[in-house]
Amino acid sequence: MTAREAAELLEADAVQVSQIESGTVGVSAKRVRRLANNYACTDLALVDSLVAMATDRTRGWWEEYRGVLPQVNLDVAEAEHHATYLRDVVITRIPGLLQTPDYARAVFDYMNPGLSESAVDVKVDYRMRRRSAIEGDNATPYEAIIHEVALRLRVSDRKTSHAQLLQILSLIEQRVVSVRVIPTDQDGFAGSGASMMYAGGPVPQLDTGMRDSPAGVAFIDSEYQLDQLRALIHRVKSGSLQPAASRDFIHRVAKEL
Repeated sequence: MTAREAAELLEADAVQVSQIESGTVGVSAKRVRRLANNYACTDLALVDSLVAMATDRTRGWWEEYRGVLPQVNLDVAEAEHHATYLRDVVITRIPGLLQTPDYARAVFDYMNPGLSESAVDVKVDYRMRRRSAIEGDNATPYEAIIHEVALRLRVSDRKTSHAQLLQILSLIEQRVVSVRVIPTDQDGFAGSGASMMYAGGPVPQLDTGMRDSPAGVAFIDSEYQLDQLRALIHRVKSGSLQPAASRDFIHRVAKEL
């Protein structure tokens, strides 16, 4: 479909079509359904979900950080907020959603040499507020698959690491999170390449994957890449301990600190 054809279909001009394509302006429910009909999309659940996304006017807490933190931080928080379920896989550090303030501060201090204390404070505050996605009355189901290395790596000192493990255990006991541990002596584990998060959408076509990369967080939304990511997470999970055994494992590591 050409830009002119799209403009005619949507009863808009070329500038509006360009803005819709770039995501700088919203699109009405009527236009979403008109586009779906034009492309003969008969998946009503998908169309309804797209309409809900297009007409959502939620102004989340992350908007307070617009212009303060990079856009990708806002995108991550928004994806977590809207997800129907969340699944994390981490190898070397505790998932951000589970970190204590002291642990998060140690990570930011180490990864950002020379960053001012006030700038670190903003990053820590943002990270702590992200946990609202998995707590409260409308908490999103969350599962974290954590390698033993992340449990034992001391980003700061013994006190900080011990407090971090106790917080994970507390969240497990409160049924806020399900945690599975991958022991270092587990056979057949070749890693996951990078930390990754999977955010379930209202329908599978609207799932979102996020993977750490040298340039920051890379978002994944193509069908093929999502299939690959789901398969990889399933493989990683199959090599992890059951939740009860994982809880006991974390208890043992905490006692050793």
